[in-house]
Amino acid sequence: MTDHLNARQRRDLIARRIREQGRVQVAELIEEFGLTDTSIRRDLTILEQKGDIRRVHGGAVATNDGLQIAALEKRLTRQEKEKRRIGAAAAKFIHAHDVIIMDSGTTVVQVAHHIPESLRQMGTLRIVTNSTLLLDEVGMWASPNLLLLGGIYLPEYWATVGPQVLYSLQQISAHRAFLGCDGLTLDGGITSAHPLIAQAGGEMAKRAEQVIVLADHTKLGRAGFVPIMPISNIDILITDSLVSEEMANSLNKRGVEVLAVELDASE
Repeated sequence: MTDHLNARQRRDLIARRIREQGRVQVAELIEEFGLTDTSIRRDLTILEQKGDIRRVHGGAVATNDGLQIAALEKRLTRQEKEKRRIGAAAAKFIHAHDVIIMDSGTTVVQVAHHIPESLRQMGTLRIVTNSTLLLDEVGMWASPNLLLLGGIYLPEYWATVGPQVLYSLQQISAHRAFLGCDGLTLDGGITSAHPLIAQAGGEMAKRAEQVIVLADHTKLGRAGFVPIMPISNIDILITDSLVSEEMANSLNKRGVEVLAVELDASE
């Protein structure tokens, strides 16, 4: 039902619809929301002024920024339950006075979300990241101690990459690195869809005493485009309970500790 929405909520819903479909017609929105032509066109004008959409004859289309947001929303919501559980389990490995590196993976954002309040105080924890999504999460803390790595901005990943990121990482040492991935195979290691994201992740792993990889079961056994690092560089893999016994045993034999978190059917 849409009759209970206020104007801002309605515009958010319209913007999301345009991102998902690529294009909508004014007539469709009039019918869906039960508003006048003037009201819908006013909503579209406001969204266009914000850069969320672009108006065309008879309707509106998604902008490049809107399409990037849609792609990110899809990544954030894919395997959402698994990511939430994995992130909560990973947060338990964080201790007071740790220096931790966190990459731009969407599961890694869940780690930050589950860090307990006692570790969010000034000076208790230092976080190094190339993720602007993580900036949105940690930046809401009362006393964030966050180093955001400067570099080339990749809007589709909401992350910084490139030589500046690598140079900054080479100047630090960390207790733990939390890395996401697009795929993980025994022979190919963990992989990414983007070479510069892979490059940053590989350097992050080199700078940490302990490397913790976060990957739900759908990524295991799947090879991505570019390698981040081999299996031998992983200390702990946190996944979900749908991981195959064969994969878990094979990783254990190669020195990787596998933590498979249980999923709550009620979620």
